[in-house]
Amino acid sequence: MSGEQGHTLDIDSVTHRYGPVTAVADVSLAVRAGEIVALLGPSGCGKTTLLRVVAGFVRQSAGSVRIDGKAIDHLPANLRNVGIVFQSYALFPHMTVAHNVAYGLQARGVPRGDVRRAVERFLEVVRLTDFRDRLPRQLSGGQQQRVAVARALAVAPTVMLLDEPFSALDKGLRLDMQIEIKRLQRQFGLTAILVTHDQDEAMSVADRIAVMNHGRVEQFDTPIAVYDRPATLFVSGFIGTTNLLRGRALESANGTTLVELEAGAKLTVPTDRAFAAGAAVMLSARPEQLRLHAEAAAGRWRVHRRLAVPLGPNTMHDLETRDGVTLKLVEPRLGPSVEPTGDAWCGLRPDARPGLFDIATST
Repeated sequence: MSGEQGHTLDIDSVTHRYGPVTAVADVSLAVRAGEIVALLGPSGCGKTTLLRVVAGFVRQSAGSVRIDGKAIDHLPANLRNVGIVFQSYALFPHMTVAHNVAYGLQARGVPRGDVRRAVERFLEVVRLTDFRDRLPRQLSGGQQQRVAVARALAVAPTVMLLDEPFSALDKGLRLDMQIEIKRLQRQFGLTAILVTHDQDEAMSVADRIAVMNHGRVEQFDTPIAVYDRPATLFVSGFIGTTNLLRGRALESANGTTLVELEAGAKLTVPTDRAFAAGAAVMLSARPEQLRLHAEAAAGRWRVHRRLAVPLGPNTMHDLETRDGVTLKLVEPRLGPSVEPTGDAWCGLRPDARPGLFDIATST
């Protein structure tokens, strides 16, 4: 099938407006052949609109979409050869599993024998051969989703589009289906776009993540890079859990910035750019980037320990700074957990590289 070779997808300066509202604002993404990219963001950020532009359900206000370097903007949805798996699965309730999988091929006029062989192949791929004669209502949610995936794969799509495909499933089944989608995407070398608001889903399934906010892409990078090196204050707060501490920049030199925190400490932070002296900044530190100490020292600030909760091999500490900011700190749990009381000192781990953002520009 054509999907086994992989196809590139280029979204070039795409903008779409609904009347006065700009849903997608000048978005450009280059998706590599055989790559799965997640469009991640809160409701209303433009990710579903962008997916619908690629599918051909919406004609963008500006920009272009190309597959293998060829523009597809002039093509209606049914001629774009993209496979789509919807949140609701969108199966035909009166058709059997086999007929649902065959539908797209029959609509294209594929010979009956080829349709039959394709249906058998893809029912086997999604492990539903024994369910071929059942109706959708006789299947579980996970089985219905696998039928939708088989139907999308059967037409040999150049690009697979997945619109919140796991949201209707319970947590355990959701993880199973995420693994299944990843397996099939790898097996067939498919180029795929996944729309989701679930950061864990994006982190586990995608090769790269485009984090969207107010119609724009704020960062497009690997899951690890997005988590470890968020490009903006929004990304740092939306991806994973983070602690935000206000302060001001004192000076920047040699790839570091000296920051004075309102929590009561001065510390040197590795930074990729210089900050103006006196600039209001926000330090973004992951719970695992912080460390508790029994004594005061340079670069540490006083905290009140309110609670400690065991989380498997770790302990999560709930802390409060002198200026009333709540912090979460995670450290390995060594021995029995002891309920903390009183004050302690908090600082960055020596290897931590927290984010530092200019509050005025939110970058």
